[in-house]
Amino acid sequence: MSRSNPALILLHGGPGASESALFRHYNSALEQHFLVVYWEQRGTGRSFHLDIPPPSMTIAQFVRDLDEVVEMVRQRFEKDKVVLLGHSWGTVLGTIYASLHPEKISAYFGIAQIADVPQGRRLSYAFAVAEARKRKNSKAISELRIVGPPPYASVDDMLTTGKWVERFGGVFHADLSTEKLIWSALGTDEANLIDLVRFGQGNRFSLIQLEDKISQLNPSERYLSFDMPVFFLLGRYDRHVPAILAEQYFARIKAPFKCLVWFEYSAHNPPFEEPAKFNQVLIEQVLPLSEPTCHR
Repeated sequence: MSRSNPALILLHGGPGASESALFRHYNSALEQHFLVVYWEQRGTGRSFHLDIPPPSMTIAQFVRDLDEVVEMVRQRFEKDKVVLLGHSWGTVLGTIYASLHPEKISAYFGIAQIADVPQGRRLSYAFAVAEARKRKNSKAISELRIVGPPPYASVDDMLTTGKWVERFGGVFHADLSTEKLIWSALGTDEANLIDLVRFGQGNRFSLIQLEDKISQLNPSERYLSFDMPVFFLLGRYDRHVPAILAEQYFARIKAPFKCLVWFEYSAHNPPFEEPAKFNQVLIEQVLPLSEPTCHR
C-alpha cells in the first residue's frame, strides 16, 4: 500500500458492524491502488468500550468523528481530498459528509445506498411476508405476524424481520451467509475470537443507541446536490436496503458526474458477493476521475 495512492476511507455498515477483515479478505486488491483507511466507528469493534456515553451516539457526532478521520488522513498523508466509500449504514455518514464538505471529497461511493429508511423497512417486511407465504414457511409467517409491520416496537423486532429477509435471499444472493462471512473474517489477521465478541457487543450497543435516529432517516429528501462525482453500487436482489429506493434517489441527485452500477448477482453485499467486479469498478472509476466512464 503506497502512501502516494489516492486515500480511500471505508465507512462500514451496521451501525456497529466492522467490515475491515471482510474488505481485507475479499477486496485486498484495492490496496494496490489506494491508500485504504479502515475506520472502526464509535462503538464498533475495537472502538467499543463499556464507558461510551450513550448520549454521544448521535449521527451528528459520527459526522464530527468522520471529519476528524478525514483531517487526520489529509494532514498525515498530505492529501487534498479523499474518496469516501460507504456501505449500508455507512452511506448515511458518507452522504451527509460529502454534502457538507465537498472541498475535502474527490468522489463518493454508496454501496447499498440508504435512501428512505421508513419506506425501505416497509418494503423489506412485505418481501419477507410474501416469501414466507410463497414458501409456506409457517415459522416465518408466525414470527413476522407477531412482529408486525414497521415501525418496529424494538430492535429485536427489526432483527427478526432482517433474519427472514436474509434467509429468503434479500441480503445474500450468491453462495454467502453471515456465518461464512464470519469464518472469512476469522481467517485474516484482522480478526480473532475476541474481536468477534467485541463485534457482537458493539453491534448491539450501536443498534440500540441509534435506532430512534435511523428509523426516521430519509436522505433522499434532504441530500440531493453534490459537488463531486457520485457512484451508487447496488445489488440487484437487495431487499434489506431495497435497491429500488436507491435507484429512485439516484435519479434525483445532481452532481458533476454520477454513475449507477448494478451488480446482477448480488443482494446487499456486492463487495463480498462479486468482489472481482467490485474491485474493478473501484479501480477503473476512481483513478481516472478526470475522464470517468460508466461501467454498467
